[in-house]
Amino acid sequence: MNEYSGLNSWIAIVNQKLPHLSRPQAKVLAMWSFGIGMMQSTGLTTVAVFLAQLLSEKENTVRQRLREWYRDADDKKGTQRQEIDVSKCFAPLLGWVVDKWYSQESQLALGMDATTLGSRFTVLAISVLIRGCAVPVAWKVVTANKPGAWKPYWLELFDRLKHSVPPDMTVIVTADRGLYAEWLYHKIVELGWHPFLRINLGGQFRLLDSHDWITLTDTVPFVGSHWCGVVQCFKTNPLTCTLLARWDKGYTDPWLILTDFLPQTASTTWYGMRSWIECGFKDTKRGGLHWHFTKITDPKRAERHWLAFALGVGAAIALATFWLVSVGSEADATPPNSNYDDLPPDHIARTQPPAKKPTRFLSCFRRGFIQIIVALLLGQPLPIGCFFPESWRSPTAFSSA
Repeated sequence: MNEYSGLNSWIAIVNQKLPHLSRPQAKVLAMWSFGIGMMQSTGLTTVAVFLAQLLSEKENTVRQRLREWYRDADDKKGTQRQEIDVSKCFAPLLGWVVDKWYSQESQLALGMDATTLGSRFTVLAISVLIRGCAVPVAWKVVTANKPGAWKPYWLELFDRLKHSVPPDMTVIVTADRGLYAEWLYHKIVELGWHPFLRINLGGQFRLLDSHDWITLTDTVPFVGSHWCGVVQCFKTNPLTCTLLARWDKGYTDPWLILTDFLPQTASTTWYGMRSWIECGFKDTKRGGLHWHFTKITDPKRAERHWLAFALGVGAAIALATFWLVSVGSEADATPPNSNYDDLPPDHIARTQPPAKKPTRFLSCFRRGFIQIIVALLLGQPLPIGCFFPESWRSPTAFSSA
């Protein structure tokens, strides 16, 4: 194998960052995620053919190795085979992100949401939100349209992530209004993190020094209005918290956010990061790794496949996304120097006011893929990258509503 192929470097990194995996498990996970990242596909055959040519091995041999990796122990050949417990990778994955997190303000945003794969799967995911992208660090795959509560799954995912973030780091957890629940709010607080949960417009609240209940929509009665304060929210199952409300032009409904921050220490605009998890789901499907073409039908196997995904995004899936977004994030945070100073004194560009918010023409996910491909074609060392979040203090960093 060519020393510049990058695969050997990636195998060594995965071995180091996920030490609880056996060396063979880590190696095949690295192969899966490397192949997913390079091929922009999660297809078993596509990844196997690519790796077979890279390693000068038989296609069927590599294909069988990849397939065995995500199977249950009982479905594997041999008497001492073990299956991957994906949940044990969640804390190391988040710890890996934190280790590569470059933020002067020590702030981290998480998003939680569910995505579906047709009528086959529903994936409950918690992801790190970074520059318009999302890196999955914990997930649960369940059969789609199957009756049952999601609460036990969400609680288990959060329990797996506790102690993965330094106590001096400010962490917010964002979720859309369909996921709000009182138990979720208290679980996030229990971890030492800060809920940033959107709620529906129906319901009432009261100020702590008042007995009068007010309709939630009265906080922002018209476009352009905003309000914040410490309240007791909801007559049934009342919750003492901070209510942030904002209604900006161009939006059908206002944002109503519940958090434990003091009113003057948080901004409703931070909730704009939540939509990035939807961008992350797009990256796993049509916008990037094409997981929607997978032939896998078993939820447990899909969870392991998502691990390679998260590193390239699911076990194989999460790993590839981690890699691509980290490289793209660093490139996005350090764009080439502008040649503005080289322009003539009377150039029209000098008469134009600077844009309030730089336009991101290419996602960090796609930019990372380009950076990696170019480095490998030029025979350069495999780029790994770091995570450079945008400052929360910037009023233009996120969408306002």
